[in-house]
Amino acid sequence: MKSEKFELPSRKNGNGKSEFEGTLARTDSAVKVEHPSESDLPKSEPVKGRGAVHHKRTLSSFSLEGKVGVVTGGARGLGLMMSQALIISGGDLAIVDLDKQEAERQASELLATFIGENPGESRPPKITAHHADVSDSSSVESAVAEILNSHGKIDNLVTSAGFCENFEAISYPVDRIKKLWDVNVNGTYFFATAVARHLMARQAQGSMVFIGSMSGNVVNVPQPQAPYNASKAAVRHLAASFAVEWAAVGIRVNCISPGYMATELTRRILDKNPDMRKQWTALVPQGRLGKPEDLMGSVAFLLSDASQYVTGADLRVDGGYTLT
Repeated sequence: MKSEKFELPSRKNGNGKSEFEGTLARTDSAVKVEHPSESDLPKSEPVKGRGAVHHKRTLSSFSLEGKVGVVTGGARGLGLMMSQALIISGGDLAIVDLDKQEAERQASELLATFIGENPGESRPPKITAHHADVSDSSSVESAVAEILNSHGKIDNLVTSAGFCENFEAISYPVDRIKKLWDVNVNGTYFFATAVARHLMARQAQGSMVFIGSMSGNVVNVPQPQAPYNASKAAVRHLAASFAVEWAAVGIRVNCISPGYMATELTRRILDKNPDMRKQWTALVPQGRLGKPEDLMGSVAFLLSDASQYVTGADLRVDGGYTLT
C-alpha cells in the first residue's frame, strides 16, 4: 500500500506562524480516558497455540539454533565471551578479529570445549575464523564475503571490536583519537551496514547487538577518557538510529552497555593500580566488578526470538553503577 505524506494545514496566525506548529508535541485536553472499575474490566485470555500446536515454552525462544552469528573482536576479552554465548545458545559462529591466528586458535578451543561438554551432541556448531580491520570498509566487505562463502548466510551480528585509552583531553594524541574513533564507531558502522545489506538482499530478519559502555551514558572517574566516552555514546545512538531505519525490514538493533568488567586486560591494569580498583568497586552498588560471563545471557536474549519486540534498547549491565 502506498503511504501518504502527512501534511498539516498551513493557516497562519497574526504572528505569521502556522497555528499548527508544534501541535504534535503537545498534550490534548480532549483526550480523557478513565480506568474502568474492576467490574467493567474486560477478561483476558492466556496465549494459546493454534489447532493442535501448543504455544512454545519461553525457554526455547532464547535458542539461536539454526542461526549464524558474527562476533567482531571475538577472539579476546568480552568478544570471546560473546562468541561462547552464541555457541552454547545453539548457533553457528564466525569469529572476526584483527589477529586471525588468535581467532583460529579460539575457534578450535571453543569447538573442543563444546564437544567435551556435550559428548552426545550429533551436530556440533560450525565455527570459523576470519581476519578484518574493522576500521577499513574494504576489509570488512572482504570478511563478510568470506563468512558468507563459509556459512551461506548471516543472521546475527555482535560488534565487540573496540578499545579504550586514558589521556587528558588537552594532551590526547590526535592520531590516537582518530584510531579510536575509526575502530569503535566506524568499525561498528561498517560491519552493521555490510550485514544489513546482506539481510535486505535475502529479505531476511536479523538481530544485531552493539557493545557500547556505561561510559557512553556517564563520565567515569578517576580516569580521563573523553574520546572513548564520546565514541561509546555514538555507538549507543547508532544502534537507536539503525533500529528505526531498519525496523520496517525486520532488522533489530540493540546495544549492551557493560560496566566495569574483570577481563584479563582490566585485571592487569588494576593489579598495578589497587587504589583505582577500590574506587571502582566502591562506586558500584553491587560492590564488585562484573564477570565477563555476566554478559552471556544478555547477548543471547537480544539476538534471540525472545526479544522480538525489543529494538533500539540500551541494556546496561553495570551492577547499578549508572543509577547513583
